[in-house]
Amino acid sequence: MNNCTVREIFKGVDFSDADFNIAQSKFERISVKKGDILLIAGQSVPYQYYVEDGCMRTYHITDTGKDVTIQFAIKDWWISDYTAFFTGGKSVLNIECIQDAIVYRLAKQSMEELYVEVPGIESFFRIKMERFFGSFQRRILSDLALSAKDKYKTFLKAYPNIEKHIKNYHLASYLGITTESLSRIRHELAHE
Repeated sequence: MNNCTVREIFKGVDFSDADFNIAQSKFERISVKKGDILLIAGQSVPYQYYVEDGCMRTYHITDTGKDVTIQFAIKDWWISDYTAFFTGGKSVLNIECIQDAIVYRLAKQSMEELYVEVPGIESFFRIKMERFFGSFQRRILSDLALSAKDKYKTFLKAYPNIEKHIKNYHLASYLGITTESLSRIRHELAHE
């Protein structure tokens, strides 16, 4: 792992040289190709991933076989099946690379060690999780209250640089609409 990336991952954390070396030793850099699957539903979840470059997504396959995108992760985002990661249960989500990516994986045990060895990192993760929880809550509320067009506009604000890198059906499944509805919404917005 290069020195720059540890500082990018933990923005706002002041590291002593010893803390920096500890944090650097806990991550493993992985190159992932488009189409690669990092996690399959039903597996244990020993890692969470920091995305340095590229695009990943988590998705769930319903009992009827429908593919539902839950999250996209682009540069400086984290991704995992967090329920399984934190509880030790089996994953209900899959993680797929949808654009060639460089990710840094962090094992749960390594994260726990970092909490003890570099206390500023525990605060960093607590703040990240608070924001993550708030983001998911906003998404649930928007799914309940917003029109399809407004959900799409909200998506564009949250992910301004990835629409061109993802397939229409991934975006439609994330928004909970059909690809035809997505095309209609784009057409309407282009003519406003």
